[in-house]
Amino acid sequence: MTVKLTVVRAGALTTVQDEGRRGHAHLGVPRSGALDAPAMRLGNRLLGNDPGAAVLETTLTGCALRPDRAVTAVVGGAPCPVRVDGRPAPWGTPVRVPAGAVLDVGAVTSGVRAYVAVAGGVAVDPVLGSRSTDLLSGLGPAPLRDGDVLPLGAPAPGPAAPAAVPWPGPPAELILPVRPGPRADWFTPAALRTLTSAAYRVSPHSNRIGLRTEGPPLERARAGELPSEGMVLGAVQVPPDGRPVVFLHDHPTTGGYPVVAVVAEPALASAAQAVAGTPLRFTLG
Repeated sequence: MTVKLTVVRAGALTTVQDEGRRGHAHLGVPRSGALDAPAMRLGNRLLGNDPGAAVLETTLTGCALRPDRAVTAVVGGAPCPVRVDGRPAPWGTPVRVPAGAVLDVGAVTSGVRAYVAVAGGVAVDPVLGSRSTDLLSGLGPAPLRDGDVLPLGAPAPGPAAPAAVPWPGPPAELILPVRPGPRADWFTPAALRTLTSAAYRVSPHSNRIGLRTEGPPLERARAGELPSEGMVLGAVQVPPDGRPVVFLHDHPTTGGYPVVAVVAEPALASAAQAVAGTPLRFTLG
């Protein structure tokens, strides 16, 4: 019989995420998937799940869940208090949640996104090969609401990882290595120096689509706009206000603002956990 999770408290924004929809950009479908993919994989590893099994990604305020049968779960990613039926439970290690008990994932104490992995993974129906919620296109399950019921898959028969493993902490300073983008020549030499030498901050207007920045604008060498062209994960697009935007997993697949640089994908996991106001530097590399 399928185990079901009832959403008692959905929190500010909780979505189902896995490794995303790769290979569909030519159809206008973003990749989506967990913004902090290493946290998703580590939570799954601790439970013996497939590394890309679907998990819940919470934003700032956590969520609360009630299984109808006993389950084992791991809460990782951004540090936060964890309770089972009101009793403190460990963060970052497997926790047994009895049937009918409430697993409460509290507000983060640092970082942005916590991940709730459950043995067997969240087994909502896949769309284009992924169970991920895509906020831009609307593909996949809608963001969770109170009262939603989620099915779980069968727990893996194999052994899980050791119970205690190190989790990376949220960045005190976000450092994003970049390479020149396809439209770097649309900016002045001074602007390119500014990008890799100036101090920026993470904007509170950031979301799963893009990490917005606050700091000095980049001056263009060319006026006008581009016809829409393909966009990739990590593209640093510069809108008319001149302040760079780093495209994250729900980014549009095309855009008309010039891309001055591209962030290496492994660095984007740290971007997922950078709170508003976090100092940010772009570096060549």
